[in-house]
Amino acid sequence: MDYMDNIRNKLALLPDLAGCYLMKNEEGTIIYVGKAKVLKNRVRSYFTGSHNGKTQRLVADIRDFEYIVTASNMEALILECNLIKKHMPRYNVQLKDDKTFPYIKITNEAHPRLEVTRRVIKDKAKYFGPYPNAYAAHQTKKLLDRMYPLRKCGVMPKEVCLYYHMGQCLAPCEKKVPKSSYEEITQSIAAFLSGGHDAIKKDLQKKMQEAAEELYFERAKELRDQILHIEALMEKQNINTPDTKDRDVFGYAVDKGWMCVQILYMRQGKMIQRHSSAFPFYGEAYSDFMSYVTQYYSDNPAVPQEILLPDFLPESGLVNELKADEKVEVNVSIKDAIGTEELQESPEEAAERAAAAEKAAAAGIVDAFGGAAALQEWLGVKVLVPQRGLKKQMVGMACQNGRVALDEKFRLIERDEERTSGAALGLGQSLGLESLSRIEAFDNSNIQGTNPVSAMVVFIDGKPARKEYRKYKVRTVKGPDDYETMREVIRRRYERVLKEDLPMPDLIVVDGGKGQISAAIDILENELGLFIPVCGLVKDVKHKTAQLLVGDPPEPVVLARDSQEFYLLQRIQDEVHRFAITFHREQRGKSMITSKLDSIPGIGEKRRKLLLKHFGSLKKIKEAGIEDFRPLSIGDKLARQILEALKDEEPV
Repeated sequence: MDYMDNIRNKLALLPDLAGCYLMKNEEGTIIYVGKAKVLKNRVRSYFTGSHNGKTQRLVADIRDFEYIVTASNMEALILECNLIKKHMPRYNVQLKDDKTFPYIKITNEAHPRLEVTRRVIKDKAKYFGPYPNAYAAHQTKKLLDRMYPLRKCGVMPKEVCLYYHMGQCLAPCEKKVPKSSYEEITQSIAAFLSGGHDAIKKDLQKKMQEAAEELYFERAKELRDQILHIEALMEKQNINTPDTKDRDVFGYAVDKGWMCVQILYMRQGKMIQRHSSAFPFYGEAYSDFMSYVTQYYSDNPAVPQEILLPDFLPESGLVNELKADEKVEVNVSIKDAIGTEELQESPEEAAERAAAAEKAAAAGIVDAFGGAAALQEWLGVKVLVPQRGLKKQMVGMACQNGRVALDEKFRLIERDEERTSGAALGLGQSLGLESLSRIEAFDNSNIQGTNPVSAMVVFIDGKPARKEYRKYKVRTVKGPDDYETMREVIRRRYERVLKEDLPMPDLIVVDGGKGQISAAIDILENELGLFIPVCGLVKDVKHKTAQLLVGDPPEPVVLARDSQEFYLLQRIQDEVHRFAITFHREQRGKSMITSKLDSIPGIGEKRRKLLLKHFGSLKKIKEAGIEDFRPLSIGDKLARQILEALKDEEPV
């Protein structure tokens, strides 16, 4: 039976209930997990009507599905989160870094201390965060370490350390510290980390004035520096609310198949941090956004007092996925979901919101208010979808940040195109070439003729194609002869290109001037019958790219030093030089190790390889004991000779 027949039969049996569905590919692998308010409507919508490009890719891979019925939207929300974490479906939004957010922790010990941690466990410690990045967390901890004298050491020392003398530790290693002192300090730290910066700042200012009046100027200076650090930490705030609630404000934006989720962290009514995540999405935008939010809180112990979520966005793509004649009764209690104080919609806004909710219900999707209510029931905190007022502005600010982040992402891609494929196109035009897609560049490396090597890098449309890089040990050239080295390597490369029918380059770049260009052209045209343009890059006295030479005889091509074409040539020359130097160092290091071991009587090629394989390096051989050589069937006498010979050698 055709897979579509099987799907049609299953679609006819879908229930009018809430639940989760699991889409599978032809191998039976789960590729997408979703939740639905009405399973029958939502799952059917994948196989009827038109979809955007991203959803089409998902639908094209679906060969079967199964579903799990739940008793409520909340259960569907939690089940979806668990299924995504278990199966890691290819097309789902996955919060891959949800366990990597850093937190500041006050440990639950007799003598507590501050830590920055990424592991959140049930150890009765107090966790604050999450912070958007480790730098923000460490800077905050650094400030708190200066302000509060909790112990800094991981293991209690036997005597007082420098922190005690600096007034940054109570020295529990030296004297008994009452529990009340720790409680007072931890409460102050908790107040600070919860957003009570102003109260702490005022207290420090009072202490600073007292210290100055008593002529303790050094102490006053320390307190002033702490105040300055707090001000520097807080000057990033750009929004305040009249109350002092802790809130997480979510916003999202979608464009060109990508979604950006922004989280604004409000603590004590002040915005203290922001977190941004951008990723491709394949399902319905709002459902994938809610999936992200659910995953975020599934492992996040620092749940705020209130969570603000956005409503459906016009660009979510939902309208395009629904048939015009689908009309389903909407049963959403808005007052229950968002609270009476938030329900201040204009008639036009109410109509627009109702239309969005109706379309969501038609597709069986959990709507914005239903999703908020489910999240509220699960987390046990207030979850709102504000419609007017300051909270609406805060959500709008988060969404606007998402749009700006996506716009910046796409502009960066455009700039990257300009400096890569655009630069390659411009360089081709400057050289008189019809097209310039593939560039192969060569560089030679040796030290006074020892260990001569060469390297080739490939750039396609202005971008490095690292899988096609090649290394060459020079076989026929003795001494530092750069021209003959170039002839050998060009011959070996393009004999292989002809023999194996590999892609031909549009341009060959050699590191050097007229001599290297002439050597390469001679081999290509007179030996191999290939007529590929060759150019040379000449460096100045500071070893920087200075001039481009082309032709036979070579003539300079003038390029503006600030042009993208010139920058592309610089990147190519730097990359091939780096690759060649790295390879030469590897060969030189191996050669030095080989010579040191070969100079020892009784050590031939077989034993040398055995020693290096067993110990890993010359340094490890040098540090070994007599008994360490016995498993290699090397007697004590020879082992002593090896160690004696290597005793005065410096490690490579």
